[in-house]
Amino acid sequence: MSSPFPPPPCSTKPGTPPPPAAQTGATATLTMAPGTRDARALLSSDDFFAVAATVAKDNPEMGWTMAERVVAEGIKFVAAAAGGALGIAPSRVVDEGWHALILHTAIYKALCDRLGGSFVHHYPELPDSGRYDPGFIDRTMAAIEAAGFPVDGELWRGPDHGIVDVAASCQHSPNCGPIQPMPTPQCLSEPSE
Repeated sequence: MSSPFPPPPCSTKPGTPPPPAAQTGATATLTMAPGTRDARALLSSDDFFAVAATVAKDNPEMGWTMAERVVAEGIKFVAAAAGGALGIAPSRVVDEGWHALILHTAIYKALCDRLGGSFVHHYPELPDSGRYDPGFIDRTMAAIEAAGFPVDGELWRGPDHGIVDVAASCQHSPNCGPIQPMPTPQCLSEPSE
């Protein structure tokens, strides 16, 4: 089955209208309590659309509203990690949103800059249910809430209990390396003499 959404642009330009399918589709909304942060506000509407279009294109069975929810949770995850939360990892569904952000390198870099200048690196592992630690989901959701965002709990389930199937073929766990902000990747640091 082909996706009803066109491929996302390689770069977004301000003022580029979304394709007709997205213009008429429902938009995900999450009621915000006073004082909570809106993850979508961390990207321009054009940038958010481009990342959501990547998720929709890569997951043709997923509706547009779900693609937007997945991207919003991916942004929240990056914000929590950039804020210094340790021992966290995305659910498999949210990982799809994080992957789409990373594919849009300029958008992702600007997001990390906006979150304090710390770049949140990606350390993928092959899926292995034996390594799955259910506590990381609880820690990650708590870190997102501590960062001021509401959590879309349906998207934070174990690898075998996702609300929607996704294309992502990697898994993250606290054992896969530090998912944390680093101003300079460790492998690129200058050797000491």
